[in-house]
Amino acid sequence: MTDLQPIIERMQTVTRGFGPIKLEAQALVNANTASDSLNIAKELLESPYYQARMLATFMLGMIADKSPEAFALLLETVSTDPDRRVQEVLAQAFDQYCTNEGYAPVLSVIEQWLNHTNANVRRAAVEGPRIWTTRPFFRDNPQRAVALLSPLRSDESEYVRRSVGNALHDISRKHAGLVREELATWDLSDPRTAFTHKLAARFLV
Repeated sequence: MTDLQPIIERMQTVTRGFGPIKLEAQALVNANTASDSLNIAKELLESPYYQARMLATFMLGMIADKSPEAFALLLETVSTDPDRRVQEVLAQAFDQYCTNEGYAPVLSVIEQWLNHTNANVRRAAVEGPRIWTTRPFFRDNPQRAVALLSPLRSDESEYVRRSVGNALHDISRKHAGLVREELATWDLSDPRTAFTHKLAARFLV
């Protein structure tokens, strides 16, 4: 079994950005089987250090297409982590899973995450694929991206609404007419919807 203490100590020195932690995760996954990588990630998730849990989350995203248990840990365990930096990595891990599987085959999974009861899961599903229309399938079907994001315009979580507004703003840079048409249908008397609209319409205004 890999001695994780030196790795954890090295990761603790990373206080800005995710790059070194992601590289370490890739090195561990490359050097181990999916089963061993899963066990390493599970041990790292128990660490009190957020960098170790970020490392675990990256690893789980890299093997989630091969390991249902890894995918379940992302959905059920990582999503409850109290550290916002771990939640940022959850979004990246979800995007990695979608990339490995292919976006078209996992549309139903994306929908499940977007409709999950946990706001961290919903936010990861919105934030991970940004910019949505640079991703395979959504690049050719931008209307599907808009259709998936728009129902969350009045989400109870500002955290989620902010991601939705920013994601639609991203899309509007190349598909202004599509986003403008969608925004025209929104009820701006709802403060939550108005909040999301303000973010989404920045480029259009």
